[in-house]
Amino acid sequence: MNWRVYILAVTTFAVGLVELIVGGILPNIAEDLDVSLATAGQLITIFALVYAISAPVLLSLTAKVERKRLFLISLFIFTLGNLMTFFSTTFIIVLIARIFTAMSTALVIVLSLTITTKIVEPRHRAKALGLVFMGVSSALVIGVPMGIFITEAFGWRAVFLGISILSTISMILIALLLEKMPIGEVVPLKAQIKSLANLKILTAQLTTLFMLAGHYMLYAYLTPFLVEAFDMNASWISICYLIFGIASVSGNAVGGWVSDKIGTSKAIILIVSAFAIVLFSIPYTIIALPLFLVFTVLWGALSWALTPPLQNYLIQADPQSSDIQQSLNTAALQIGISIGSAVGGAMFAWTGSVMHLASFGTILVLCALGCAIFSIKRAPLGQEQHVDYQSAHHHS
Repeated sequence: MNWRVYILAVTTFAVGLVELIVGGILPNIAEDLDVSLATAGQLITIFALVYAISAPVLLSLTAKVERKRLFLISLFIFTLGNLMTFFSTTFIIVLIARIFTAMSTALVIVLSLTITTKIVEPRHRAKALGLVFMGVSSALVIGVPMGIFITEAFGWRAVFLGISILSTISMILIALLLEKMPIGEVVPLKAQIKSLANLKILTAQLTTLFMLAGHYMLYAYLTPFLVEAFDMNASWISICYLIFGIASVSGNAVGGWVSDKIGTSKAIILIVSAFAIVLFSIPYTIIALPLFLVFTVLWGALSWALTPPLQNYLIQADPQSSDIQQSLNTAALQIGISIGSAVGGAMFAWTGSVMHLASFGTILVLCALGCAIFSIKRAPLGQEQHVDYQSAHHHS
């Protein structure tokens, strides 16, 4: 396999850190910038929302730019955004910096995936893409506990200085070691949106959106939840995030395995249903920490177990637009995160407690279940839809 894939994996790790690391250190940011916890939580919301919109839009706008050059520009803006956060004096400056880092993160991750498919032989492609995704998922696992640890030692701003150093190293490696990339065909936005006209596809994408929205109602405010429920200190909070993260990454594998065993449709229904039950139970498990930790493992594993069967389901539902569906699924995931963290923040501000967030999150997960059942019951796409999609592609 092409060794340059490892550089791309390191790069996705560096940019992957920036989105969720904020979750673990929300109280520190809120206190330092003199805003409420619910307001600080909007740093997750704005990031996810900008990311979701940027990925398809920026790829279409930059279709004519040579890929390596675009990659380096994106990384440069990403580094500047993190330095801006490091030097920030007000919440507004941090919010603006989050917009810059979200736009550049979206491009860097999508470009890492497209460049990977170009530089490896087809027989190594799945393994190579898995490696790049591992960069993102390990950022989830290591990122939050590492962020809490660095914040305790050096203050929360040091976290963003560290990320800018990592991305600078990635930039140098890519400038020196990656060859220039020819511009591939980019599917026009109009064709991407048109593919959602089919209700089977649309409700499958909404399954991801509602599932993540329900999940993030509580996950975005996990630090205040742990403090309120167990009066935890920073090192215990780090341990909980680490347990959750390891469970999440293994959940990806579990989801793929279940999907192979019982089929994608059954796997989707099973995972979403189980997730709703676990999420609803979380506030009732705080009577004993070991019980809560067992449920945290289940919660973490199920939260990411949906991705493999759902991606597979989208490819089976419409093989012709599968690449578009993958990028739209990433957008749905990010919009779900932004809705969940925004609604969670509003609920938190309204009730003054994080204990009710799981119950409200469960309602959103049940919406995901409804969408999944509706999508699976719809007839498969007919031939005419494929033709229709093709013509939309050629005319744009």
